[in-house]
Amino acid sequence: MTASTITLTDRAASHIRRFLDKNNNDMGLRVGIKPAGCSGYQYVVEAATSINDHDQSFESNGVKIIIDELSLKYLAGTELDYVRNGLNEGFKFSNPNVQETCGCGESFNVTESIQ
Repeated sequence: MTASTITLTDRAASHIRRFLDKNNNDMGLRVGIKPAGCSGYQYVVEAATSINDHDQSFESNGVKIIIDELSLKYLAGTELDYVRNGLNEGFKFSNPNVQETCGCGESFNVTESIQ
């Protein structure tokens, strides 16, 4: 894994491929962040139907990942997994840039000195 990419675990890639196979218009997985929550940012994961001028794309475990340049500097080096815990399931981000998370776990704060 290079520091400028996001990688998917086998479980995450398998889950995403099944989802994308059902939706023929989707080009890959769009990953990003948005300002939200009590700690500063929240992850955004959705199907990508297009690639914009300010997007970068790369592949991990056979899945195309699309991310805007601003989000990439906060998510560089992140591993994305898909986990099940009891009745709950969803994506789990292992982001080396996170300084702290809020008590509910829905938002996070990142280092300001990211290059």
